Amino acid sequence: MPPLRERAEDIPQLVWTFLEEFCSRMGKRITQVPRKTMEALQRYPWPGNVRELRNVVEHGAIVTTGETLRVPMLDDVAAVVAPRQTLLDSERGLILQALETAGWRIKGPKGAAAALGLNPSTLYSRMKKLGIRAPGQTAAGSS
Repeated sequence: MPPLRERAEDIPQLVWTFLEEFCSRMGKRITQVPRKTMEALQRYPWPGNVRELRNVVEHGAIVTTGETLRVPMLDDVAAVVAPRQTLLDSERGLILQALETAGWRIKGPKGAAAALGLNPSTLYSRMKKLGIRAPGQTAAGSS
């Protein structure tokens, strides 16, 4: 089974299942989960997988005093909730941004290679490695 971070669509059902169990056990009535809370739970990478989600929901159920779930740990992990980027994702993004800004021109003083501080042949090589092709260019390189 894939990790929870790859199954964000399962999180709402899991949250409600856990809440039902905890409310029953604690004699509480929690009937609402704020949209921002649910979205944050779905964006969180869940390194501890389902057990960690269960613990977070349980803690939220314990500290909630009304009918709306409060999850204080989400305030502490706001920085972690942002999606993580790999080095290749960052490189691809920078190259695409430079290409867009340069109108997909690679060479010359106003080309993307100059903007990135690269030799044009190096930029061509990195584009090939990352699968970046100019709009309308086919995989074979003809257009």
